Amino acid sequence: MGKNTASESVTAHFSGHETFPLRQMWLKKVYDRSNSCEYINKATFTNEDAIAEFGVGKNMVASIRHWALACNVITEEGAPTGSYAITDHAKAVLADEGLDPYAENPTTAWYAHWWLAGRGHRATTWWWLFNFVTSPTFSREDLEAPLAEYARSLDANRKLSMATISRDIETCIRGYAPRSAGGSPEDYAEPMLGELGLIYEERKGHFSFRRGPKPTLHDGMFAYALIDFWKSTAPGASSLAFEAIAYGEGSPGRVFKLDEDSVAERLLRLEDLTRKELSWTDTAGLRQVHRRGDLTQKLCDRMIKKAYA
Repeated sequence: MGKNTASESVTAHFSGHETFPLRQMWLKKVYDRSNSCEYINKATFTNEDAIAEFGVGKNMVASIRHWALACNVITEEGAPTGSYAITDHAKAVLADEGLDPYAENPTTAWYAHWWLAGRGHRATTWWWLFNFVTSPTFSREDLEAPLAEYARSLDANRKLSMATISRDIETCIRGYAPRSAGGSPEDYAEPMLGELGLIYEERKGHFSFRRGPKPTLHDGMFAYALIDFWKSTAPGASSLAFEAIAYGEGSPGRVFKLDEDSVAERLLRLEDLTRKELSWTDTAGLRQVHRRGDLTQKLCDRMIKKAYA
């Protein structure tokens, strides 16, 4: 359980979001603050102008930076000292003439969800909740002790308070099931991931995953996630079993909460979608996806482009 098979390594990462779930326009706001759409100065998030620039309070500016890092909009990799680099994905999607300049296409929300829950990128609670919680319903309190135990399995020396874990769970759930929390009007501002319909409040304080077909999840986004999962779990393998795709830790089936039939239907369409680079076979009880060539970044990019078509 302590091993994250769908990313190079998982470091326990809690907080950073200042308890604000990801909002619709935040990723675009970060992109728009960048210089020539290549880099953004770290000081943009901390200097005195930040509040005016982003049009939100100080804690929210910190939250916006956290979500931009966690959702692969900005990265420290390849950036000059004192800056973050804008990722190629962010440029392709969020540029004014990009695939989704206003971050309103469901694919953008599904992509953010994949980075949080499928990659566990700076989002341990998201990864853990979608990959390890199997109970039919759960409350925040139900999740606290097992999540704390999981965090210890990742980093035995790190001291995490239960208050931090509790806040992280609360922020995570509110990001998907937004109207659960009473309070200020801020609590009701629609979070970006709420539209995915992955978690719903069954009764006050008790939540469930919504398993099923996910009509807003484009086949291109599903294929991108499948390739990403394949590259990180079995890069040398020429085929991937149905069970791994539907149920594996960090798999599209698990992370997107798809039922078995929905996964199978999407795999049937892979051959046309990928121009035969990936194909599905079901012979003699052996159900698997085969690849014809390498799992390239070019193929990933093509699938993302299709997801916005």
